[in-house]
Amino acid sequence: MTDRLVVDQQEFEDLCNHFREAGIVAFDTEFVSESTFQPDLCLLQFATNEQSAGVDPFELDSLESWWEIMADDKTTIVVHGGQAEIRFCRQLGGRSPRRLIDVQLAEGMRSTSYPLGYGALVSRVLGKRSHGKETRTDWRRRPLSERQVHYAMEDVEHLLPIWNAQRDSLKKLNRFEWAEEEFQRMIDDIETDEGRDKWQKVSGIHRLRRRELAVAIELSRFRESEAERRNQPLRRILRDDLLIELARRQPVNSTELFATRDMNRTHHKRAADDLIACIERARAIPDDELPSTAPFKKKENSKDEHVLGQLLAIALSNRCAEVGISKQLVGTSAELKRLVRHHVFSENDGRPPRLTEGWRAEVCGDLLTDLLDGKISLRVADAESDHPLVFEPREQ
Repeated sequence: MTDRLVVDQQEFEDLCNHFREAGIVAFDTEFVSESTFQPDLCLLQFATNEQSAGVDPFELDSLESWWEIMADDKTTIVVHGGQAEIRFCRQLGGRSPRRLIDVQLAEGMRSTSYPLGYGALVSRVLGKRSHGKETRTDWRRRPLSERQVHYAMEDVEHLLPIWNAQRDSLKKLNRFEWAEEEFQRMIDDIETDEGRDKWQKVSGIHRLRRRELAVAIELSRFRESEAERRNQPLRRILRDDLLIELARRQPVNSTELFATRDMNRTHHKRAADDLIACIERARAIPDDELPSTAPFKKKENSKDEHVLGQLLAIALSNRCAEVGISKQLVGTSAELKRLVRHHVFSENDGRPPRLTEGWRAEVCGDLLTDLLDGKISLRVADAESDHPLVFEPREQ
């Protein structure tokens, strides 16, 4: 049977009405992001228990009805690794999803496996085979072939059955609320990330001094403006490593600018005057008006900070294996180090460590902080177990 591809606006509106009636819909997208400022949405795929369809956004006047559904509080949206889908909803629809389920996250809440690709997840949960993602297809090209549409539709075919199985399992484990909390955290994290200036995301920005940081900010803002104007990725305008190098060198003319390795390329030469002007503006900023590096500089409290982080990682790995949940979801190495800085060195940035809040606190309890305080000890109980350690109160 030929997969259905919607290219008519009224047919799309009828499809959206069906989603509202169904109350739950699987959703995926195909896009291209390698050569544009923002990802270029090329195809939307949907599936309910009654029907499935692909939607060609190039043929429609508006996708607004779908973004409204995604952001309402009545329709459940099921995705796999849905960061891109959340960003499209926010960028093209102007709002965040309200009832989003991510089966990749859900699997990590009921097993130690995260992140699992779509094909592996289909196999694990349903015992079926799937082709997995099409990573080499240029989804902008038209017409789309039947093979392309078929492969794309397979990406939503199994999402609802997977979630049905996961939902029942999570409820039996008393982790359904944990999963809901984590789905919302993913949305919140994306909102926070989008609220940050792009210069804050430049690799190596935290290593700069104040004057250098001012130069980097000017260069980053110029780069962003040019990338948007030319609809090109930021790295096509100026790579992060070159931006940081220019912030350090602060060339005052084109000769010094081109002396930096890889800066003698044609597109950099065309932008030479603008780049020099950015640097001049930053160099003219009075000392007392320079940006602070405080948000980026990490205080080195002790040589033992890294060791303590590793100790907590071992303890957390053991605990997650014991209860059957993904350690990568519970706490990253950065979050473990943040807990060390907060608990041992009394660093306070206004937010409690993530490991001490919500369902993560239920997983860890007082285990990690008691370990840091020396209240418990650990020993190997069963070397062949996937959680070989036991933690015992120390004698006072």
